[in-house]
Amino acid sequence: MVALGAILVAASMFRDFRASRGTLNPVLAGAPDAAAVSVPPPEPVLLAEAEPPASGPGTFVIGTTRGQILGTAGTLKRFRIAAESNVAADDLTEFTRMVDATLGDPRSWIAGKQVRFQRVADGEPYDFTIHLATRDTAHKMCSQSGLDIRVDGIPYTSCQQWKKVIINLDRWHKSIPDYVDGGVPLETYRQYVINHEVGHELGRGHEGCPGEGKPAPTMYRQTLGLDGCTANPWPYLDGKRYAGEPVA
Repeated sequence: MVALGAILVAASMFRDFRASRGTLNPVLAGAPDAAAVSVPPPEPVLLAEAEPPASGPGTFVIGTTRGQILGTAGTLKRFRIAAESNVAADDLTEFTRMVDATLGDPRSWIAGKQVRFQRVADGEPYDFTIHLATRDTAHKMCSQSGLDIRVDGIPYTSCQQWKKVIINLDRWHKSIPDYVDGGVPLETYRQYVINHEVGHELGRGHEGCPGEGKPAPTMYRQTLGLDGCTANPWPYLDGKRYAGEPVA
């Protein structure tokens, strides 16, 4: 009888615990690889995240899966995904998902029908690599061409180098003040920074803000502030290329 009573008490406590926590979503253990699903997938719920590491070893884990061809016409650009070794376990899967979803969106660069993209696995031929790097490593990589990504002495922005798109882990996790203060989702900033730096890889230069209250062009340096424009991650709006005046 004592053992039976203990079992009943434990079962009651478990029911109370589940009631206090609410219903948890099950893990989708059978979900297909990103390469097998249509893009863009549903946006995830982004929870508060821990402070990302400021530095890392400078070595990268390269993705081992191949994705779909994104786009219907134009030159095919094959890319790899790479995450710095000390963050890869936490970020590589989500980084891969976001890159596929962003570049495969009908408002992204594929809308112009001049380029298509495909993510390839480690060891396959590729045209460029999209890196997720800690801020100190991003600074070292970007400075190889003399580019300084620091603001107030801290590596702040992302960059593009020859065959390398380099996304700063700090911005990937924290976005920027103008986005945060304006209630713009982190997902939107991630879309912006991917399109912006891949735009450089495609040969696009920086563009200016077209006017107060208007969407910022994707090639506007939104990471350094919107300056009256509104957040916009997409190079094509309403099916048309949306751009500002070229700036240095």
